[in-house]
Amino acid sequence: MSTGTDTDVGTASAATQSARDLPDITFDQVDWSEYETEGIDFTPILIAEIAAFGLLTGLFLYDYFVVPNGEATLTWPFVWDVTKLDYTFILTVLGLFFHGVVPAYKNKRLTMYYWQEFKKNRAAVISLAYLGVLFVVGTVGPLLIEKPELSFSTMTHPPVGITAAPTGEAITGTWAHPLGTDQQGKDILKLMIFGARVSLEVGLIGMLILIVIGTTVGATAAFFGGLVDEVLMRYVDIQMTFPAFMLLLLFVYLFGGSLFMVILLYGVLSWEGTARLVRGEALQKREEPFMKAAKTFGASNLYIIRNHLVPNVSRTVVTNATLIIPGFIIAEAGLSFLGLGDPDAISWGQVISSGRSVLDSAPWIATIPGIALFVTILAFNFVGDAAQDALDPRKSN
Repeated sequence: MSTGTDTDVGTASAATQSARDLPDITFDQVDWSEYETEGIDFTPILIAEIAAFGLLTGLFLYDYFVVPNGEATLTWPFVWDVTKLDYTFILTVLGLFFHGVVPAYKNKRLTMYYWQEFKKNRAAVISLAYLGVLFVVGTVGPLLIEKPELSFSTMTHPPVGITAAPTGEAITGTWAHPLGTDQQGKDILKLMIFGARVSLEVGLIGMLILIVIGTTVGATAAFFGGLVDEVLMRYVDIQMTFPAFMLLLLFVYLFGGSLFMVILLYGVLSWEGTARLVRGEALQKREEPFMKAAKTFGASNLYIIRNHLVPNVSRTVVTNATLIIPGFIIAEAGLSFLGLGDPDAISWGQVISSGRSVLDSAPWIATIPGIALFVTILAFNFVGDAAQDALDPRKSN
């Protein structure tokens, strides 16, 4: 089994390996300008990615130019009015799949090694399974069930098998509403499923925006150094001292608590820590022999950053991403709990807030989503800690 350093060099020296594969050409004879412009290699994976993003773009154009306002975008196999947040979420999932899952699958040996290290933490494995179920339920569930609606006949019913008297009359919960209902007769189980989707959208979209900006800034500052590094890092210092939460509150006050805007602000205002982490790691990688060799023999700066520097800081990025997601989820829940979130989005924080006034008579309204939020945050933290340990290049094999 190779060490983490060996993996770094092997992963990052794509240019060196490509040079070796060229017949009768030594490394110092490679024409990098010709090598970089020789065309796109349309592999099956790339074709599938282009097709997926093309299909999504086609659906967006169809929705924008053809579907009348107020009508559902899709009516088969399920009714779905795709919103701009849904498009962004799908785009995020596709990006994570093609640039996260697929590369991990292609490098099976290294992935299996990391998995062997990861599964030593049993709590993390259980947490990963839970998050997998949550992802499926949160993405597919809202497409298959109806949105919870107001019902006067089922107002404040307890969960199945529990007898309570929230309105003065004893009521026993039934399987019609397994987790009970709230004061408006809305099914708690449906609220939980729709709330899971909001949590996933906030966590994944916000994380991707943050990672893209933070990685770009950190890698660029480390690679070029000098004035570029000074300017970028001083801006990072300024943004870190800026009260981002106050700006978020200002935007909410001026434009309303749109969930899309909240997610965008979370991502745009929270990338400084990631940029610093990536810069620190990239400064070390910049001095590696394969980096100097590629630069010496004519590889462009963009090529080196994209194919050598960024892949070699990917472990730092991955572990940081897993620890960022729960922070975004709990921040959105906090805004919704305070009544500053999107009133049209069903959030766990919103449900908790609605149930706090009846904790003594109907505790399930607030405690069930509260437990779900707690377990989800804990699961992400377990997975993040285990991923950090598994990807640690200093661990011995």
